[in-house]
Amino acid sequence: MQAFQRDLDKFEKLNAQVLGVSPDSIATHEEFSTKNGLRYPLVADEAGEVRKQYAPGRVTYVIDREGVVRFIQQGVPDNGVLLKELEKLGE
Repeated sequence: MQAFQRDLDKFEKLNAQVLGVSPDSIATHEEFSTKNGLRYPLVADEAGEVRKQYAPGRVTYVIDREGVVRFIQQGVPDNGVLLKELEKLGE
């Protein structure tokens, strides 16, 4: 999560929106965001609705403006990998 925060400006320059999604509560997300200085949204998926649409566990997606999934990686890839994938969308 902190790695995304460190490169948030780079993601934003590529018109990307970084989101974190987990089953934790809004209160837990607020505490975590404050503690770690996160400036991007965390989504509380307490009912598991988002998780039903995507793979469970720690998975990273790049989704284009039309809602098409363009990249999937189990776990959290290096930000450089994600930035390259985002650059491809702008070509």
